[in-house]
Amino acid sequence: MSDFRQDFIRFALDKQVLRFGEFVTKAGRTSPYFFNAGLFYDGDSVLQLSRFYAQSISASGIGFDMIFGPAYKGIILAAAASMALAEQGRNVPFAYNRKEAKDHGEGGTLVGAPLKGKVLIIDDVISAGTSVRESVQLIRAAGAEPAGVAIALDRMERGSGELSAVQEVARDYNLPVVAIANLNDLLGFLAGSPELAANLEAVSAYRAKYGVQG
Repeated sequence: MSDFRQDFIRFALDKQVLRFGEFVTKAGRTSPYFFNAGLFYDGDSVLQLSRFYAQSISASGIGFDMIFGPAYKGIILAAAASMALAEQGRNVPFAYNRKEAKDHGEGGTLVGAPLKGKVLIIDDVISAGTSVRESVQLIRAAGAEPAGVAIALDRMERGSGELSAVQEVARDYNLPVVAIANLNDLLGFLAGSPELAANLEAVSAYRAKYGVQG
């Protein structure tokens, strides 16, 4: 496990964004852990989160010219990640969309830099892949090309079929998906944390029942 992935899991736990217990997922499954990126809601946590995104994106090797954040969570993530990348010495433009078209001022649904070149989509997680599909459509309609997707956590969990939501996006749009951390990283973290080891068996059992290979 590379250091930033381990550091990210520790950070998510410290901010109680990642919690252990019994939680019901959208799919109706009882999960022993829950990840809610909406709880990164203050300046310091978003700043740290943005730097983890920048590390993950840079380590992925995905080539891109700009960042796109789908409304609503992707808006702050696109802005924050672009600032963190600028800290690393790479200044890239970003854009995002509105849920509803604006009929005054500049109008339209897109805000920020014009969509052009290779566009990296950034979001918190991929559940059903809906926001990725809508983003791909917007990007291609503008004459640009989606380059990949960056998310915070990949649960590596089956969707309606044998593939995970992340694997379905990668297959359907022929796009690389990079996550700051995934379920394998979480299991490795638990195995190396005596104070959290009690959760390892439950998370491992959940993975055995619902997980995919990645």
